[in-house]
Amino acid sequence: MKEEDPTLRPSDSYVQSFARGLEVIRSFGAAAPRQTLTEVAEATGMTRAGARRILLTLQTLGYVRVEGRLFALTPRILDLGFAYLSSMPVWNLAQPVMDALVEQTHESCSIAVLDGQDVVYVLRVHTHKIMSTNLGMGSRLPSFWTSLGRVLLAELPEQELQPLLDGRDRTMFTRFTIQDDAQLLTELAQVRAQGWCLLNQELEEGLTSVAAPIRNASGQVVAAMNISGQANRTTPEIMQGELLPQLLQAAGRVSGLLGYQAGRGIGGKLAPR
Repeated sequence: MKEEDPTLRPSDSYVQSFARGLEVIRSFGAAAPRQTLTEVAEATGMTRAGARRILLTLQTLGYVRVEGRLFALTPRILDLGFAYLSSMPVWNLAQPVMDALVEQTHESCSIAVLDGQDVVYVLRVHTHKIMSTNLGMGSRLPSFWTSLGRVLLAELPEQELQPLLDGRDRTMFTRFTIQDDAQLLTELAQVRAQGWCLLNQELEEGLTSVAAPIRNASGQVVAAMNISGQANRTTPEIMQGELLPQLLQAAGRVSGLLGYQAGRGIGGKLAPR
């Protein structure tokens, strides 16, 4: 019998039942908005009895409702996400800056943070629907193929970036998607040097976007802001030449709300692909 690796055992500070409760919550999503007890157990690797106890606990707390044999999350589950947003009041202060940017550029604007392999949207102001995905607060996209993600990845130290590079998705989302490791690292180095990122149709054909970093008082990049549009209407040349300066100003204002003083101007040219 293979001996268990002691380093993989939960420590005394690890609450397994709480972790399992989070697994149950995460098992619900767009592909599984309502599930039977058996489906939840299979999705989480739990026994039916264990899954049932957690579901009934979540129901008692108001996070889950029962519809016959089906379980579904309730709107109260949003409280867990809003707790993060409310703990960082700068996002509330950033909203007027984003509203003004959308008014100026007539393009959608987003702020996102890095979470593992993904960027997670914490604020979004829509103008036109430009993607088949209905993006909103809490939406996730693969970080390596979004302008937001590349801005955030570019600031990571090598020991944090390399595992993400090794474990990234290998999907060719479009004919423009960069998948070569060396080329991705070159792109990130360029983003780091110039202080912004222009992405042209790598995640979805027809979508172009440009992103800039948001820094805290110590100069650390804690989030990124972008504007995105349709490539046939807002070309990469327009995005860089006309909209990038406005985006850099807006990102600078939000950074100022976090106490960041120094600004960064527009760097070298990024040749559109």
